[in-house]
Amino acid sequence: MITTDKCNTDSYKIALIYFSATGNTKKIANKIGDYLKKQDVSVTKIDITSHESKRDEISISEYDAFIFGFPIYSLRAPRICREWIEQLDGEGKKCSVFFTYGGFGKAPAHYFIKELLCKRNFTLVSTAEFVAKHTFNISGWQSAEGRPNQSDFKVAEEYVNKTIKRFTGEDSNVISDFNKPMYPAEQLDMAEKYRFTAITQLPTRDGMDCSMCKLCEKLCPTNAFDATSGIADPASCIACFRCIANCPDNILHTNDISDSWDKKLKMHNTTKEEIDQMESKIYL
Repeated sequence: MITTDKCNTDSYKIALIYFSATGNTKKIANKIGDYLKKQDVSVTKIDITSHESKRDEISISEYDAFIFGFPIYSLRAPRICREWIEQLDGEGKKCSVFFTYGGFGKAPAHYFIKELLCKRNFTLVSTAEFVAKHTFNISGWQSAEGRPNQSDFKVAEEYVNKTIKRFTGEDSNVISDFNKPMYPAEQLDMAEKYRFTAITQLPTRDGMDCSMCKLCEKLCPTNAFDATSGIADPASCIACFRCIANCPDNILHTNDISDSWDKKLKMHNTTKEEIDQMESKIYL
């Protein structure tokens, strides 16, 4: 079932829709929801992370505007989120998008989400990106630890204030065009097939006993995890690590990739300190 949380006002209605496997995007979405409620608008939060939730129909006509929140996987919003958007008709409604990312590879996401939303008849008025701990930290990396934090939440408040003005027409501008990325969508599609698997193994419990609560199976965004066998299906697992992040027995895991952390930093010509000091940004 879709999770909703509607405030008491009945004025301007905004749907805040997000996908959050390990909790980063949800943290930002919750802050955005709090800031929206201060703007005398009605906000409905809709979590589309689980497999079942994406089957529920969204009534576009019920809302005046939309805010979408996604993590960045392989330089774009996750494929399952893009495929979900492709089923929508925006009816010309205004929208905004925010991303969370772990310090590497985020610029193309804005270009491709604008392209997709325009095709689906939405009008994009703003975007934002928020620094958050990398999914790979579960496997041994140390990227953007402790993020998002208060500095990111402050940017989220500014993002809401500016976006509301564009939603209501106080600011009549829409998002500027983003530079076309060097990597075409077809090339990113190929890279996306190997997300994580080049250096990580899929989630597993390696035959260890657990309480069999089956939360891992219930929460999986793609129906990939089998609680009985304790193994993820490699054909459908997107390595979002939601099962690991939410395992109450703390048994599910992937392999330790801490030895690849320094290699990753050298590849991007950066340091842990530089990543930790990165700032969240708004695009108008």
